[in-house]
Amino acid sequence: MPQTTHAASIIVPAHNEGSRIGLLLQALADGHAPADRRQIIVVCNGCTDDTADVARRFEDVQVLEIPEPSKRAALDVGDLEAIMPYRVYIDADVVITWTAVAELLAALRPPVQVAAPTRELDVSGAAIAVRWYYDVWGQLPGVKDGVFGRGVIAMSAEAHERARSLPRVMSDDLAISDAFAREERTIVESAVVTIAVPRTVRDLVRRRIRVVTGNAQLDDLALRADESRTKYADLLRISVSHPGNPLKVLTFGLITILSKLGARRRVRTGDFTTWLRDESSRR
Repeated sequence: MPQTTHAASIIVPAHNEGSRIGLLLQALADGHAPADRRQIIVVCNGCTDDTADVARRFEDVQVLEIPEPSKRAALDVGDLEAIMPYRVYIDADVVITWTAVAELLAALRPPVQVAAPTRELDVSGAAIAVRWYYDVWGQLPGVKDGVFGRGVIAMSAEAHERARSLPRVMSDDLAISDAFAREERTIVESAVVTIAVPRTVRDLVRRRIRVVTGNAQLDDLALRADESRTKYADLLRISVSHPGNPLKVLTFGLITILSKLGARRRVRTGDFTTWLRDESSRR
């Protein structure tokens, strides 16, 4: 485990994650950290399952419960309870070890203010179209370089203050990623987070509708950088880079079109709060 002087509060917003959050908390518990250097806060928001009960089984985990099913509200409540200068925000449905989190914190040295782990996508049981979608998605330059879409982000005290000044948005991780210059953010290759992808195309489209809606909100607020956008030139490059890629790119395009069509009404009515999520990855 890397040596670091950074004391960090780890905030985990959780909405009905009883089937997954134990995996994350066990992975964090398996690493040893002095009690005065680490604070783990799970904020159960609008939960109707056993998320809070599962979280309370782990020592040194603070469990807070709020009635509103809102990730943003959960993050705000977690921040109010946090006492450490550095922050690590972790989605409750991913898995990352304490050793990996410590590596992220160790990477926060000027000019780096924000760090995120390498993605390892769990595609077991996923439909072939879902696998093909993520094969293409993972090759996009913005996806490879950005700290968004990883379920984990570590921030210095300075970065946290900057992030707090951002408007409340649906795609908060993308807004944070684009708020920092390339030299201010880093992906730590040795730190790995495991992310379960949707198992069905229907659930993938539901997740992507949420992403498209959030991206439209960022566009309206002029918060999305050009480098995080999907470009036709990138898709063409991916398509010709391997004989099997053209069909994958076509699948990626079709799912993208379906997602944009599904997001139209939400964007038109300004519905940037409805949180569509897939349930298949949580089974």
